[in-house]
Amino acid sequence: MKRYMICLFLFVGVSAACLVAGYCVNQNKQNVSVSPTASSEKKTMATIQPTETVPENLAAVNHEQVRHEKITGEYYLVSEDGFLLVFGKDKETICLYTHIPLMDFPVREQERLREGIWFPDMMDVIHYLESYTS
Repeated sequence: MKRYMICLFLFVGVSAACLVAGYCVNQNKQNVSVSPTASSEKKTMATIQPTETVPENLAAVNHEQVRHEKITGEYYLVSEDGFLLVFGKDKETICLYTHIPLMDFPVREQERLREGIWFPDMMDVIHYLESYTS
């Protein structure tokens, strides 16, 4: 039992020494970065971290290498029984029950939704629905 107590006190002592040493090192780093003789303006300037800038025309650098492909629809938004459903590519798998009534849309959009609208990804479907239901 004495051995366990000695090991426990040794572990607690070493842990406390490590914590104190880490705290002291951290305090020294903070004191070095802002000296006590610096003005308040310099203190605020020392706390501002530099940011990385990105060139504005980065997308146009490799425009010759970009291939333009027509994206076929992956999701099909259609009205069934007065509510909107999102089907997968096969037009049989229901991906999302929206519970949004068709009557919430303008007449022109109601006609489009009865025929069905293709979207390349689910985010486009969600953005479309948000634009008419918000």
